[in-house]
Amino acid sequence: MTEGRQFPPKFHVKQPAVGRPDQPDGADARSIAHEVFGARYPLAERYAAALAGSGVERGLIGPRETDRLWERHLLNSAVLGELVPACCRVLDIGSGAGLPGIPLTIARPDLTIVLLEPMARRVTWLHEVIAELGLEVRVFRGRAEDPRVRAELGGNDVVTARAVAPLGRLAAWSLPLVAPGGRLLAVKGASADQEVARDVDEVTAAGGATMEIVQCGATIVRPPTTVIVVPRPSLQVSRPGMARRRNDR
Repeated sequence: MTEGRQFPPKFHVKQPAVGRPDQPDGADARSIAHEVFGARYPLAERYAAALAGSGVERGLIGPRETDRLWERHLLNSAVLGELVPACCRVLDIGSGAGLPGIPLTIARPDLTIVLLEPMARRVTWLHEVIAELGLEVRVFRGRAEDPRVRAELGGNDVVTARAVAPLGRLAAWSLPLVAPGGRLLAVKGASADQEVARDVDEVTAAGGATMEIVQCGATIVRPPTTVIVVPRPSLQVSRPGMARRRNDR
């Protein structure tokens, strides 16, 4: 289930806080993961083990994250699939340890996903893990703003980014890689409202249309995954984009 709220671009209307339960414990998270990943749950379990093992040893993820890998990383990433149409092309920029790209691949094998990462040691680790899991995912070393990347990896239906950069800069890097009619999905936290209000002009200048702040996995993960959806319009829109939150989906 996806939830959201709405507000104009230059006027931030603070929404009432909604209390949510604490994070599920490890057993609960694994039970939820069985539902999210279905028959591919064993792949998710092996990926979690890789994160907790070589991922920590080689500095791709912090050791303090191992106790909350499922709820904070795997499930948080997989529920992004609620916003991704079937059988489309997805580019995950600044993929790091493969988040959200690898959990999304496991949960949604219908997608064609490329992981874009600039750091060689991370790219090496991603290649190793993908080979070990037998996933059909391509890894590309580079930065979203590089002309070579734009030439080779442009035209995606969806571009994802998790904790990569402030929204305005992220939009400038990412929207040129989105096909007209596609969207950027920026996974954010509590700063989403402020980033939208602050960076709406930069996003519009980069070619983004009306933004939405959406919460994915509202009935699955606690707290839900907060995503700023930045569409790239099929046609140029002369009016500056506004930001909105949806009350339901």
